Amino acid sequence: MSWIKVIPFAEATGRLKAIYQKVKGPKDQIDNILSIHSLRPHTLIGHMSLYKNALHHNQNSFPNWFLEFLGTYTSFINRCDYCFDHHYEGMRRFLNDDDKAANLRMHIEQHSLDSFLSQKEYAMVKYAQNLTLQPGAMQESQIKVLKELGYDDGEILEANQVIAYFNYANRTVLGLGVDAG
Repeated sequence: MSWIKVIPFAEATGRLKAIYQKVKGPKDQIDNILSIHSLRPHTLIGHMSLYKNALHHNQNSFPNWFLEFLGTYTSFINRCDYCFDHHYEGMRRFLNDDDKAANLRMHIEQHSLDSFLSQKEYAMVKYAQNLTLQPGAMQESQIKVLKELGYDDGEILEANQVIAYFNYANRTVLGLGVDAG
């Protein structure tokens, strides 16, 4: 499951048990990306707050499928299969269009999103790619391109936070050997 000790739900006590109660799934299942925080429960609170506010806040302006898509794409770039698979499924559910979801996955994997997405959507893909692979090389000109294509500052911030969250989550998973098991 991981390269460090993890406290499972059944063995959790005190503050960790209380946090687990809030994030557990059916049959007391705790996602591995969450249980990896078990030795420092305060980091689980931070992780969940960032996740919920960046990806699932009711004041976000992008459709949920697009935010999940950005996370799926960022996870692909980072070669984080755990997050890619999980958030591809989230994107597929929000799209409610299995064919479009399958096409998005195929184009991600074949590096051909430019032939499937609108110019505006693809510009955000390029932003995600640049921010993920070369964060120190980011330039204001990249933001200007997004604005010229119709994104406003709030949308750019929203996408930035989702992409940044996934880079954090991917590095948590990959750096600690978290798997889907």
